[in-house]
Amino acid sequence: MTSIFTKIINGEIPCHKVAENEDFIAFLDVNPNAVGHTLVVPKQEVDKLFDLDKNTYAGLMEFSRSLAIALEKAVPCERIGMSVIGLEVPHVHIHLIPLNAMADIQFQKKVSLSKEEFERVAKSISAHLS
Repeated sequence: MTSIFTKIINGEIPCHKVAENEDFIAFLDVNPNAVGHTLVVPKQEVDKLFDLDKNTYAGLMEFSRSLAIALEKAVPCERIGMSVIGLEVPHVHIHLIPLNAMADIQFQKKVSLSKEEFERVAKSISAHLS
């Protein structure tokens, strides 16, 4: 069965895209822990992180790194946290979350953003990619 992330990759479901290349896509989480909470997803649909081949795994980490650097410039925060859980969607994805406190990465407190706020944040992060 096709995952929701594959549907986003295929353009069947809209997203607030931050970055994309041949192998990976990054977009804002629709139910974010913090402003700027970004999901980084390989285009290849694989369920578990450690089932990725070595090259895809390394590429995912490098793509995530460049996004984390841009995210930290775009959204005021102490640092960018990274989490890989993978229980809700059976498609590898990394959460990049702007952090100011440990509680920001616990997936218990969510923030609400308007469509315009999502668009502004996505553009700001994209603008900081080098």
